[in-house]
Amino acid sequence: MPTIRYRWHLRELMARRGMFNTTDLAPLLAERGIEMSASQVHRLVTGTPERLNLQVFAALCDILDATPAELFEPVVLAGARRKTAEQAGPLPAPSGEVRRPRRARIVPDEP
Repeated sequence: MPTIRYRWHLRELMARRGMFNTTDLAPLLAERGIEMSASQVHRLVTGTPERLNLQVFAALCDILDATPAELFEPVVLAGARRKTAEQAGPLPAPSGEVRRPRRARIVPDEP
């Protein structure tokens, strides 16, 4: 099963529009009704957000005159696949014998 990741291009889009400081973004967001602290804006620009409010996403697209696809790029990683138990098949039994699970025995704690 492929793994889905994404690339966040906010910093690159800001640079293309002449915005090189994270502080350039806060007043533009505020004009669109989005109040964020300086540290929140810094994390948004320098990091890759795990969760993002759609109003913030739409405001960023508007500020940068960009489409969502320019700001956010999905990436499919197909290299690291894990086998499920069904795909792996049964474990080999030594000398051809049939292996069955052993019933668990619960022993009370000693006082």
